[in-house]
This record gives sequence, structure tokens and C-alpha cells, in this order.
Amino acid sequence: MAPLDTLTLSGIRLYQRHLSPRKGFCCAHAALHGGESCSAAVARIIREEGVVRGRPRIAARVGECRRAHTALHGGSPLAVGSGVETRGVCCLGPIPIPFRCG
Repeated sequence: MAPLDTLTLSGIRLYQRHLSPRKGFCCAHAALHGGESCSAAVARIIREEGVVRGRPRIAARVGECRRAHTALHGGSPLAVGSGVETRGVCCLGPIPIPFRCG
């Protein structure tokens, strides 16, 4: 495993163990669809492909989470799954990371 992958997985574990339990809510994708949270999904992708090769799948998951958030908070049903460009802030950790998908 590459050093970047190891470092990223360590950050995700830190977030899952110490920060996520304190924030009081789960990711929108898990809340809407069930299954694993985004942090668990991204950790799995990194273990399978690494950060660099897994980047498209990671970006897709974050986009799905953003659409789930929109659906849960009364967003337009047309925006959910419409393929429109998605922008936002990553929900995978304590540091806001801007992203763009689509």
C-alpha cells in the first residue's frame, strides 16, 4: 500500500473513531439508502484501488451523498440523479474539502 493510501486511511479511522461519534449525525447517503457510510465506502475504495486510482469512484460517492443530502432536505426531485454538476464540501472528515463532480 502506498504511503498516501496509508495516511488517508489513518485519517479516516481517526475521523470514524473520534470525530464522527461526536458530531451527532450520519452521512446523508447512509441515512437515505442504508448501508455503509461515506467514510466506510471511501476507506473500502482506497483499500481496493488506492487513493489515486480510486479517485473517480470516491468522487462519484461524494456526489451521491450530496444528492442524498438534497433529497433529504427537500431539494428539487429533478436535481436528484439528474446528472447536473455537483459542487459541495466533502463530508468525510473535520476539514472541509471542496469537490466538484459531473
